Amino acid sequence: MNLKELKKEYLEYLEIEKDRSQKTIENYGHYLERFLAWAQVNSPVGITDELVRKYRIHLNRLADEKGHPLKKITQNYHVIALRNFLKYLAKRDVKTLPAEKVELGKTSERQIDFLEMEEVERIFEAAGGTDVKSLRDRAILELLFSSGLRVSELVNLNKDQINLKTGEFSVRGKGSKVRVVFVSDQAKLAVERYIEKRSDIDPALFVRIGIKHLVKKNKNDNLRITPRTVQRIVKYYALKAGIVKDVHPHILRHSFATDLIQNGADIRSVQEMLGHSSVTTTQIYTHVTNRQLKEVHKAFHGKRRK
Repeated sequence: MNLKELKKEYLEYLEIEKDRSQKTIENYGHYLERFLAWAQVNSPVGITDELVRKYRIHLNRLADEKGHPLKKITQNYHVIALRNFLKYLAKRDVKTLPAEKVELGKTSERQIDFLEMEEVERIFEAAGGTDVKSLRDRAILELLFSSGLRVSELVNLNKDQINLKTGEFSVRGKGSKVRVVFVSDQAKLAVERYIEKRSDIDPALFVRIGIKHLVKKNKNDNLRITPRTVQRIVKYYALKAGIVKDVHPHILRHSFATDLIQNGADIRSVQEMLGHSSVTTTQIYTHVTNRQLKEVHKAFHGKRRK
């Protein structure tokens, strides 16, 4: 069997057996297609240690349409996809390069951008109107910061899914994992005001505004907003609030986690609330929020200065 056919079956395996999200499958398909287009080999036995070494050099020298080189973490995503593909081939007893021979490159420590509480409040205040669009936008901003939701999770919410009385609801995140999400009193109030102003009967919690008539091509068509719309909303109000840094929806998720840890939340609880599979992913927030180190610095630094 040739590699293109095996790649197709591998992506089907990710969908059916591993229950990976459509986005993950698309990414893996893209990474593997790039490898196969470059390698120009048809048989699994053609994937050798030397071929992978040359491919990694190719990735390191590859530039995007703007002339920027691929980030180390993006290069690693390509290698991870290839390594997992090789593991799948071994599982099927297909002769090829052993996956353990493919090592990941070292990446620099990831930096986390987050907003100070004063900046978060300024963004909320910028969305202070009483029309339905302003109320929707304020509810989106409040809910992102209050819950730490990913954008994909937010846009897929339905009105009947969120319980404003208890201030908690379940959401299905990455890898189809279900977790409980909690809502602050401020976010609950913002969502309530927005829903009360709504006049449509669409099931989606957050919908497009200003569309009087929707021509439905099929029963699945609705007014639900897209992740791109949320990105534009967050950026618009950040600029309106006079914040010069590049603000995007995920920064509100980072700010949510940072705020919890700065106020003393334990790392395992934050891991659960973010829906991270591994606590290692969550630990990056401790690098920027270590209050104890700040207190040590304040207590002991510069004591001998006049």
